[in-house]
Amino acid sequence: MTATRPVAGPGTGPGAEASELPGVAGPTTSGRKPGGDVRETLYFALRNPKVLIGGVVVVGFLLLGLIGPAFLKYAPMDYAGPPMAPPSAEFPFGTTTFGQDVFAQFVAGLRSTFLVGLLGGGVAAVIGMTIGFVAGYRGGLIDELLNMLTNVVLVIPGFVVLIIINAYLGVRSVPMQALYIGVFSWPWVARAVRSQTLSLRSRDFIDLARLSGVGVGTILRREVAPNMYSYLFMTFVLLFGGSILTAASLDFIGLGPTNAMSLGLMMNQAVQWSALHLGLWWWFIPPGLGITLIVGSLYIMNVGLDEVFNPKLREM
Repeated sequence: MTATRPVAGPGTGPGAEASELPGVAGPTTSGRKPGGDVRETLYFALRNPKVLIGGVVVVGFLLLGLIGPAFLKYAPMDYAGPPMAPPSAEFPFGTTTFGQDVFAQFVAGLRSTFLVGLLGGGVAAVIGMTIGFVAGYRGGLIDELLNMLTNVVLVIPGFVVLIIINAYLGVRSVPMQALYIGVFSWPWVARAVRSQTLSLRSRDFIDLARLSGVGVGTILRREVAPNMYSYLFMTFVLLFGGSILTAASLDFIGLGPTNAMSLGLMMNQAVQWSALHLGLWWWFIPPGLGITLIVGSLYIMNVGLDEVFNPKLREM
């Protein structure tokens, strides 16, 4: 499953000029205080309903996954009560056909969901952005080689490869699953970042940095990356959501972690033990709704962030 690209608003497409990108307004040495950009961004972000609604939903689920286990009476796999019990005060999400607490499984599944999103999105972001920066800035033979590598990985059916890899692993864990997802999710990021870097490297402030004897790594870190920070952040948000969806798909078909509970695994178990036919709606609806709300909120946030970072789309 391939993550969705950044929202196609004005100036956010992979081929857009750097001056049109949100957060790529010009050199960092223009005399404007960096803190002013941060305060301005926060000002508009706190007044954008899409960012606020999406952020509240995501943070709410994150806090539930982090703090929730401290208030649970039972572990996810404990036989906590009567089988197939509907939601009640003692079991808010009811129990499974084996008497396991569905709410305890849901809270544990949230942890795995956010962990795989963070790690998988982080791995893809690091690989894609590094290759994109280097290819776009250095050009020449290095650009051609990195482009060839990107195109090779891009045409590989990543989800099929993930299925094959997971099917032949004896013990599958959340970190390993996130690593595999990240390794096959970076090509579109590399191509987009390369496009913007190609545009930025011809700017006067980059030439000034070269003449000052600054190394390539320092130029990329201090001059190029800060001038497209908003685009990079929006890209990570989409990678985060894409990793969650891919992991949920693998979990649902039975190729997820074997040593941890996840929302996708909850749906897999619900289908496996005929929860739908038995009318145990409280077993399969919470995990499916949780994944939908988390990923949907991330994409809504991305739309709002595009409006925040792009002055042409801001609502005053």
